[in-house]
Order: sequence, then structure tokens, then C-alpha cells
Amino acid sequence: MIKVVRGNPTPEELAAALAVVQARAAAVAAAPSGAPREPDAWADPARVAMSRLPAPGPRAWGRTYWPG
Repeated sequence: MIKVVRGNPTPEELAAALAVVQARAAAVAAAPSGAPREPDAWADPARVAMSRLPAPGPRAWGRTYWPG
């Protein structure tokens, strides 16, 4: 059950919000239980290696991990 706590949404806004909730619930229900989920992009270790390595120099060690 969805309850509007604040505001006065139009019927169209309520229908849009309900469509999003129903689509998400259908996607979760359609996924097989125990199936591995796709990892989030922010947790991908390859994201760190997308840029070139810094030029060698006395302060290069401080720039080796985080992309600039």
C-alpha cells in the first residue's frame, strides 16, 4: 500500500510513481533466487585503471592510485 504523506499529487503523478514501484517489484520477482547480481560500476576495480599512469618523478608515488 502506498500512502501520500505530504503534498497533493495529481492522478498522473501517482500513476507514474506506482508504475515505477510496480516495475521494480516485477524485476525483483523475475530474478531467479540465488542468481549472482551484476556488480555496481562504482565497485569495479577496473574503474581505477581507466586512466594512464602518471609520469615517473619524485612525487609519482602519490598519484599512482587515484585517477586525476
